[in-house]
Amino acid sequence: MKKTTLTAAILIAGTTVTALAHGSATGIVKERMEAMMAMGKAVKTVTPMMRGETAYNAEALRAAALTFQAHAGKALTEQFPEGSGGAPSEAKDEIWQDWARFTDLADQLETYARGLELAAANGLGSDGSMGAGAMMGGSSMMGGGSMMGDSADMMSAEAIGAMPADAAFNMTTQVCSACHARFRAEDD
Repeated sequence: MKKTTLTAAILIAGTTVTALAHGSATGIVKERMEAMMAMGKAVKTVTPMMRGETAYNAEALRAAALTFQAHAGKALTEQFPEGSGGAPSEAKDEIWQDWARFTDLADQLETYARGLELAAANGLGSDGSMGAGAMMGGSSMMGGGSMMGDSADMMSAEAIGAMPADAAFNMTTQVCSACHARFRAEDD
């Protein structure tokens, strides 16, 4: 549960910073900032459910999953044409230097978000655990290649869809965190 809380806090904080940067953003940079804000808002909307602070709502989780899907995969990578870095963008040059990894993470987000949509019907896990490790036969997703864009290790949407919703949410937001950690400039 702590991993999901931390991940959600990071994503929500990033959304707030991005909102402030919108004032001077134009064109594709503004469009991608708006896409990131939409995903951050989706995380913020469902995080209280994942924490057990509000009643579980499968339709709200499906809506969040659809938001992630709309801004993932090709839809995400198309918003990062070469030369679109620099202020006010928070995109690091590493995006274009390691395009294959960035693309893998964008595709992974799309797949995991489809799995999250399917998992919404499953409700929350019965043990209160938010970690995906238990669902993965004890292996941690945090240390492995799966969260870092190694598509050979990526789970299918159907496998994620068979998990409790909170585990699927955790896995999906970990993809966001992995991408942000590598490719997004953080304000000091």
